[in-house]
Amino acid sequence: MTMTPIRDAATIILVRDAATQPRILMGQRGAKAAFMPNKFVFPGGAVDPDDGRVPLAAPMAMTCEERLRIGAAQNLATALAAAAVRELWEEAGLILGTAGAWASPPPDDWKSFADTGHLPRADALHYVFRAITPPGRPRRFDARFFLADAAHLANDPDDFSAATDELTHLQWIPLTEARSFNLPFITEVVLAEVAAALPHIGPPPSVPFFNNSDEQSLFERLGGASPLR
Repeated sequence: MTMTPIRDAATIILVRDAATQPRILMGQRGAKAAFMPNKFVFPGGAVDPDDGRVPLAAPMAMTCEERLRIGAAQNLATALAAAAVRELWEEAGLILGTAGAWASPPPDDWKSFADTGHLPRADALHYVFRAITPPGRPRRFDARFFLADAAHLANDPDDFSAATDELTHLQWIPLTEARSFNLPFITEVVLAEVAAALPHIGPPPSVPFFNNSDEQSLFERLGGASPLR
């Protein structure tokens, strides 16, 4: 039997009003989508080949970068952070970046982002969860989830006009109401972790990892011994 390849992916959990009445950005996947049709999800997707060579205006916290390297290629951390920023731009039209010019022409997938006059920033991203899609699914991802405060956005958080049509019904959902939506199981688990951590937005004591890389499902925690910096 041919095994479905597992692709590296990045997902971003964008939060507003974390200290008062937290809301999270979500959208609905299409009914004909091959992966999680009709489900409400966070912006995210597979890492593109060029994501690893995109210049970051500011790097991630060292703790997050070290944890991303666990069980992964050393240069993948930058690519994952860049992918999260790119997917947020493509699927929601929101800019997590710093005003500035690119020193060299951007890759094709980054041209529209570069045209906004911004460089992607990773310092607002905090690695909080990892999950591998179980066997038997039409598509499988090794997804890293990043938590970020919407206060770091460079444009209006309510302006989705530049978004593609990959996600519909984009909206800021009160965290207390999110579970009433049609969510994937793993999204419910991630939301519980986020709710327990807020109002703190930063590296967690350790990163939960649903490891479904083979027939046996394992729940692990990554980087628990690393000091937060």
